[in-house]
Amino acid sequence: MNEERYRVRPGGRLRGRVRVPGDKSISHRSIMLGALAEGCSRVHGFLEGEDSLNTLRAFRAMGVDIGDPRDGEVEIQGVGLRGLRAAPGPLDLGNSGTSMRLLAGLLAGQPFDSVLIGDASLSRRPMGRVIEPLTQMGARIDSEDGRPPLRIHGGRRLHGINYRLPIASAQVKSCLLLAGLYAEGETWVEEPAPTRDHTERMLRAFGYPVLGEGRRVGVAGGGRLTATELTVPADISSAAFFLVGASIAPGSEIVLESVGVNPTRTGVLDILRAMGADIEWLDRRDFGAEPVADLRVRAAPLRGIEIPEEWVPLAIDEFPVLFVAAALAEGETVLRGAAELRVKETDRIQVMADGLRTLGVEAEPTADGVRIQGMGPGGAFAGGRVDSHGDHRVAMAFAMAALRARAPIEIEHCANVRTSFPGFAQLAARTGLDIAVSPA
Repeated sequence: MNEERYRVRPGGRLRGRVRVPGDKSISHRSIMLGALAEGCSRVHGFLEGEDSLNTLRAFRAMGVDIGDPRDGEVEIQGVGLRGLRAAPGPLDLGNSGTSMRLLAGLLAGQPFDSVLIGDASLSRRPMGRVIEPLTQMGARIDSEDGRPPLRIHGGRRLHGINYRLPIASAQVKSCLLLAGLYAEGETWVEEPAPTRDHTERMLRAFGYPVLGEGRRVGVAGGGRLTATELTVPADISSAAFFLVGASIAPGSEIVLESVGVNPTRTGVLDILRAMGADIEWLDRRDFGAEPVADLRVRAAPLRGIEIPEEWVPLAIDEFPVLFVAAALAEGETVLRGAAELRVKETDRIQVMADGLRTLGVEAEPTADGVRIQGMGPGGAFAGGRVDSHGDHRVAMAFAMAALRARAPIEIEHCANVRTSFPGFAQLAARTGLDIAVSPA
């Protein structure tokens, strides 16, 4: 992937109506379940980012006929739960941890061997959290000390288990539910805190029964998936950059259209509103199994808060840009219970704290969070050069920081933005961010 750098000039405001790309989590799952369904499924609003496309390519390599996405439209000729074939080589999932963890569960029940690989960043991410419970189910998976590549041995007989997640994780939950489709008996997962439930919703949309008791969710093996038509909402994780940008830049007012507001994903809205953000929900409706709304956000003075730990799993992907909001709030913001951020595409706690300090902010990382001393409504970031370390969400967060900066902000290693938000710089520029992209 060719490397890129952002240079964002200070000031400006965000205005207009925009629709950010489709939800990445839902796009992954639409390909996976569409491939395993019987019949032809059609997906609208599919995210044509590198992560989702790597999932699509993996299923093509396993014999599934999937059309080329065009303006978010994709057609999948499902092969049924037992119709996948061995890929001719390793399945390269690029930067996508979601793809690798969910596919590990799905492939553990196949009659053939599989190898999952990824880029340098993905190859450092921990996979023991899925290997351990899958092994309890009867799978055999070899790894490099719990990290990719993963070598999944086929032909294993899986059995259902009752598993309590040690850490709230939608990816681990989804991995086990997908393995449960191939297991004898029932597979149950108990969560310590609610996490995104896109897999459960989509299984039901494809006609597969999902069991539930409080914070326990389960499936019985041996069912079938029936093809359907899906519309993917706009990704709230991508909308978060504009929610924060409009909140911090005086004179801003923006409407974000058709954003997914699944209650297991709206932690970013809860946190911003607790900080004083002016966010209004408009035209609430459903896209099939998923609720959506248009979100209007206007500039507002923010205040620091102690973020409730129960909100952390509901906003885990949005914290990089929330740290930017905290830096401009009145008073201190404290985050705890977010150790998961240290094993994302980067150590997001450390990388964001380092970047914020480069821009003149007091940010103290802790083992499972951070303390940020906000600069208040009259504050502004110093200019400077920050390194995103190839993390798409870090790069976009620091781009929005320039709306309240005294000098330009240059951001290194931004090419991975296309994994989740192709066209980010162009859309941000149309709404008022003075951003230029250049080769590194």
